[in-house]
Amino acid sequence: MMVAFLVLAVLFVAYTNGANDNFKGVATLFGSGTSGYRVALAWGTVTTFAGSVTALFLSEKLVSRFSGKGLVPDALVGSPEFVGAVALAAALTVFLATLLSFPISTTHALTGALVGAGFVHGDVQLQVLGSAFFLPLVASPLAAMVLAAVFYLVAHAIRVRTGLRRESCVCVNGQWVAVAGSAALVPAQLEVAACQERYQGTIFALTAHGVLDGAHYLSAGAVSFARGLNDTPKIVALLVAAQAMNLRGGILLVGLVMGLGAVLQARKVAEKMSHGITRMNHGQGFSANLVTAALVLVASRFGLPVSTTHVSCGALFGIGAVTRQARWKTIGTVLLAWVVTLPAAAILAALAAKLI
Repeated sequence: MMVAFLVLAVLFVAYTNGANDNFKGVATLFGSGTSGYRVALAWGTVTTFAGSVTALFLSEKLVSRFSGKGLVPDALVGSPEFVGAVALAAALTVFLATLLSFPISTTHALTGALVGAGFVHGDVQLQVLGSAFFLPLVASPLAAMVLAAVFYLVAHAIRVRTGLRRESCVCVNGQWVAVAGSAALVPAQLEVAACQERYQGTIFALTAHGVLDGAHYLSAGAVSFARGLNDTPKIVALLVAAQAMNLRGGILLVGLVMGLGAVLQARKVAEKMSHGITRMNHGQGFSANLVTAALVLVASRFGLPVSTTHVSCGALFGIGAVTRQARWKTIGTVLLAWVVTLPAAAILAALAAKLI
């Protein structure tokens, strides 16, 4: 009975993780107009699952870290009651944030839940908590913000020097046409399907805009892949620690349920990430994704528990700051949600631990 509860609680974590996190890697595709919602969601879900499968070969450090080993007494690490409380609290925290459209960190929620349940059942090594958990979680969004801002400014300067122009275009009768002002200048009798900024010029005989779009899709896929690689082991660690499921079966099952959560419940967080934080064009979205993918992949390689949410949002904060398009009120509410995540998860985990 307890094992069945544990498995269901962990799958609930996977579902809410997919609903809150799966779209974050492709938010710039949707936000910049590079793709529609459904295409972006499909691309993000497929590449996230690919990252989850790859975690089969690269997951040992993160599985160990999020089993709670070293943070709480070893006797608790394999306890179904302890693990069940952690899973239930983390899932409820992320689920509530998803309903409220806040992009929060499952990593942060799991950390808070480990601490809350740990205090109820025994002891928590605060030194380990600070060095192994808090430091990467705090440093990663700051690094992403700075790196994204710098990378975009450098890329912008290179574009200007190479003569690649950015123009406002409208799609008239199936073809993109540059306009000096707005779509209102196009004769009314012509069919105008869309209006966006496009990059003019060629790169190796290919259109500059086509090359950028291709690179943007690849960078978005890389972010989603990195997220699946980094997040899946953290969730599976709960099943492995309690010996409820083996590593390979757990990773595949968690990856599938994460995809289900994304398909059924990602829309609210998708809108907040894509349109609520900052306005962006294709180049800005590509810059944010490239930095996010690089940071999360490096963190996964060294077993650092960074949050893809914090990194991707940090990159968007940086882009918004340098372009002066940031919506600071929305950013403030997102940051507040981040601050609340850990204590909320800890309180829920403490209550769940006492009840169980």
